[in-house]
Amino acid sequence: MSIVIQTTAKQLTTIAQHYSSNTTIPAGAVFRYKGTGVMVTGYKSGKVMFQGQNEGIESQKWASATSNTSTTKTTANARKTPTKVTANLPANLANLGVLGSDEVGTGSYFGPLTVVAVYVAPEHIATLQRLGIADSKTLTDANITTLAEKLISMLPYHIVNIMPPAYNQYNQTLNANEIKAHGHNRALGAVLAKMAPEKPAAILIDQFTPANTYWRYLSKLDYVVKENVYFATKAEQLHVAVAAASIIARYVELKAMQELSAQAHCELPVGAGKNVDKIAAKLILQGIDLSQYAKLHFANTEKAHRLAKK
Repeated sequence: MSIVIQTTAKQLTTIAQHYSSNTTIPAGAVFRYKGTGVMVTGYKSGKVMFQGQNEGIESQKWASATSNTSTTKTTANARKTPTKVTANLPANLANLGVLGSDEVGTGSYFGPLTVVAVYVAPEHIATLQRLGIADSKTLTDANITTLAEKLISMLPYHIVNIMPPAYNQYNQTLNANEIKAHGHNRALGAVLAKMAPEKPAAILIDQFTPANTYWRYLSKLDYVVKENVYFATKAEQLHVAVAAASIIARYVELKAMQELSAQAHCELPVGAGKNVDKIAAKLILQGIDLSQYAKLHFANTEKAHRLAKK
């Protein structure tokens, strides 16, 4: 499987500068980078392909920043098809009582992976719309804090905040998307328990992996939330419950990053760019254990160690 995004010439140049070629470049490509759990190939056509168990994490770093982005899943012998799943969703979904879930932190080296599930009843939809509930990526930190505190006071929700030490422990046996799947299932199950005996008309997960893969990741768990579950990319645009989940998740992540920065005695940046490598190298030189602050499977770990040796 792979994920492909379409970029402009300028965006391709930016991505190529981020990923220095370190392996054989195939015909028609301008760069190919092989890192921990992922291989990234940029083509002259503007397409950038992400492959490997961490393909979702890497592609998400760039998908939101690219214009006219087309994210696709492919197999070796199949035509590319859009990953956006909106087929078979309930009619009039935006006006139904929905339990939505979303996560943040998957593309950031430092900090937690935070998964949140929120239930929004039909009678609360208009109120949330008036508040300006939207995808957390479109809001300022100040707006996120204000909105999140209002949402927490009025809606059933559950937070699964996986800090780096726990994340790295899970990552010894689970890949990044498996960790996310377990987080979503746990958060959804907790909200359903709080709501009981009431049930949502639908459960909507912001899609990060194909549905059949998601179910496979959960196949060994004793309890799996399965009833009326739907998947869609950009799900925050389909129902305010997912947008609300993204805001609370970002709020929790912001607070966690502040706490980690205080512990590290320096401001830990979000993302996974070159500035992150420099900060991580600085921590290494100070004798600080990165596993307490960062998701170690990212390629940034290797880059930071190389910088620290210079």
